[in-house]
Order: sequence, then C-alpha cells, then structure tokens
Amino acid sequence: MSILAAIAVLAVLIIVHELGHFLAARLQGIYANRFSIGFGPVVWKYQGSQTEYALRALPLGGFVGFPDDDPDSDIPPNDPNLLRNRPILDRAIVISAGVIANLVFAYLILVIQISMVGVPDLSQPGVLVPQVVPESSLVATEAGIKAGDVIVAVDGQDLGAGPAAIKSLQKNIQNASQKSIKLTINRSDKILSVQVTPELGKDGNGKIGIGLQVHKRSPNLAEAFGNAAEEYQHIIVLTAGGFWQLISNFGETAGQVAGPVKIVDIGAQIASSDPLSLFQFAALISINLAIINILPLPALDGGQLAFLLVEAVRGKPLPMEFQQNVMQTGLVVLLGLGIFLIVRDTANLDWVQKLFQ
Repeated sequence: MSILAAIAVLAVLIIVHELGHFLAARLQGIYANRFSIGFGPVVWKYQGSQTEYALRALPLGGFVGFPDDDPDSDIPPNDPNLLRNRPILDRAIVISAGVIANLVFAYLILVIQISMVGVPDLSQPGVLVPQVVPESSLVATEAGIKAGDVIVAVDGQDLGAGPAAIKSLQKNIQNASQKSIKLTINRSDKILSVQVTPELGKDGNGKIGIGLQVHKRSPNLAEAFGNAAEEYQHIIVLTAGGFWQLISNFGETAGQVAGPVKIVDIGAQIASSDPLSLFQFAALISINLAIINILPLPALDGGQLAFLLVEAVRGKPLPMEFQQNVMQTGLVVLLGLGIFLIVRDTANLDWVQKLFQ
C-alpha cells in the first residue's frame, strides 16, 4: 500500500502540472485536443467533445496536445484560437502554467499538512514522548518511560517549550553517554523522577530509545498559511541550492539524481513510517518538478519559453522545422535519461539486489 501511495503522489503532481497547461489554454479559448499522462502507447483513452484524455504506457510525465500541427485537424490554419496564432503573452501563460500550478499546489499541500499536524504549542512546557523505541535502545523501556510521558527537566534544569526544548533534551542525552542523568517526567499530571544511563550509539552519541515531539495545537487559518509560507521558502531555498550544486559540481553530484523509481521508493518508505510526511514529500517533489520544467532545455517548458523570448526579440519566430527538430531531439534525450534512471534505480532496490546475491 505504501508503494501505491507514493505512485499516487507522483501521478497527482503530474496531473496538476498538465492540468495547469490545459486550463490556461481552455480558459483563454485556445484549442487543446489531447491531455495525456505518460508517453508511448495508449493504455486507456476517452474522447471528449474537444479533447482526447489518455493514459500511456511510460509514466515519465505527460503532455497537453494542441491541434496546431495535427494533419488530421479540420480547424483552419488561420483560426485565431490555435495556440500558434495567439500573441506571445497568451502562449507564455499556457507554457508557464504547469510550473505555476506545481508551485501553488506545493504551497496548498503544506497548508493542509500544517492544519492536520498542528503547530508547536509554546504554552505547554517539556517534550512529549510519542513512542518508546526498544529496537533502538532498551534504556527508556527498562527505566519505565512510557509513550505519552512529558519530559520537563534534565538534572533539575527545566527544558522550556517548543523546538528549543527538543534540542536541549537531545543534547543532554547525546552528551551523557554511559553517564547517569535524572529526567523529570509529567505523567497524567503526576511528577516522576527517572534515572537513566544513555548507551553509546554507533554514531558516538548517547541514546535511550525514545521518540521526541513538541506539543502541538490546531492552528488558525492565518497561522496555517504563515507557517506554510516559512516551510515553503525553506524547501525552495534547499531545492535551488541542490540544483546549483548539481550544476557547479556535476561530476560528484550527478549520481544523486533520482528517477521515478527512486522517488517512489523514497515515498514508499515515508508512507510506511509516517504517512503525514507524504504531504511534505509531495510539496518537495512538486517544487522540484516546477524548477526542472522551467530550465531552458529542449522539450521542457523552459525551452519553449526560450523560443518565445527569441521570437519577441527577433519580431518573428524561428523556423518551425528547426523548433520541432530541437524539441524532438530534446524529448529523445529526456526519455533516454528517464529510462536509464529507471533501470539504474530499479537495479539498486534492496529486493532486486537480493535476487542477484
């Protein structure tokens, strides 16, 4: 089920992207005769009044088709509602709408996640123990710490509240490897004192085998949008930094590029351990899709926008045959890269590697 959840996330993001293009065209009265998810042979299709909707065999993206260059189209070549006959601004809106849709959708996903998960409640001191993890260490289990306990102090020093309290508690536990410390616990309004001796972890830090979580409360609408904006900005900065590292240090970072299989694998792991984190995962992938598509490369939205920019500067478009050749070449390269990533990432899956051991 976790794999299906991850695949569903990726499919929804592709649909959102293509729906951005499609709606931007239709709302301007521009003809759009194909809406496809995937590439290659058609697996399923439905013919609407103006548009064919289809699922295709290779789940490497999707596309919205226009009748401009369809030899079977009965629309006159000079029809003002063909995409190529529209002003540059109208075409730019259609081309960039997929990127805009992914960016807006990512923000809305974060708003929903924060509304469901909550925001830190700084009025409640201490750190909540959502679960005891004996697989990590038996120290907490043997000391009698239970899920639902609230650790409020270490060796008599109050932890405070919010994320700062978690950092303080983590630091105290990690630095007290094989040294006894006293934890003050609030359990159903009863104050208890527990002595624990963190054991040495493989990373050299102390651990006792508990999960840590700040107190949460339901945010109001303004808080949900405000916190989502902060997280949104954080993800964009990290994503942009990752792309810059890829460009400036390609030789060392190219191996970290993930294809659909790796993305689904990561999403499945997240879904199995913390389903609510799928919202943040979806927002991250949505922003990545937006940034990738806006790059000025053939077959991507950014490549088509680059052609429009050249047309605006020249006062006329580049020859159509040249544009088509560039786009088709870019599409072949991207499909080849996608297939390579699928094969590589599939070969690196744990269950596949076990088959060959």
